[in-house]
Amino acid sequence: MRRSRTAWAAAVLMGAALTASTMPADAAPAATACPTGWGSLAKSRASGTTAPVKNIRTGSHACYDRMVIDVPGGGSGLGYWVRYVDRLRQDASGRPVPVGGGAVLEVRVAAPAYDPATGKPTYAGRVARPLPGVDLTGYRTFRDTRFAGSFEGETQIGLGVRARLPFRVQQLSDRVVVDVAHNWTGSR
Repeated sequence: MRRSRTAWAAAVLMGAALTASTMPADAAPAATACPTGWGSLAKSRASGTTAPVKNIRTGSHACYDRMVIDVPGGGSGLGYWVRYVDRLRQDASGRPVPVGGGAVLEVRVAAPAYDPATGKPTYAGRVARPLPGVDLTGYRTFRDTRFAGSFEGETQIGLGVRARLPFRVQQLSDRVVVDVAHNWTGSR
């Protein structure tokens, strides 16, 4: 009797193992939901640095598209101001800078795009032109980028997005990160 129970238990376990190992990949459990609650209101952090902007890059993630403004030497002293605007206007001149997309985020970083001692540019951006080296092909949310200039120690960027979507801003050592969600619901 004991032997038949052991054989029966072994058969059940073996059947379960075979079923699990032959389960199709698309039947795997659903991935976790994307973060929500970022909102679309302006976000800022007061601070500044004389360390200059060196690079601006982007990346596409499962839940959001990301822009990173690299400021080597900026440390934790980087300030920013990010908000949706009806139209991007260049500092000092007030000249409009056209940015494609359903909505425009104005991204300001409290760091110059030039060497304060010499005035020599440290970032290759040209006013009203797309950001150099940034290709948004295949992005779900980002549509356009424009360099709006650097004036009195602040660098201004236009980020065109598909629609007014939630975003977050993080200040990390030597960089400011702007993430814009793919949607409002947190679904992928």
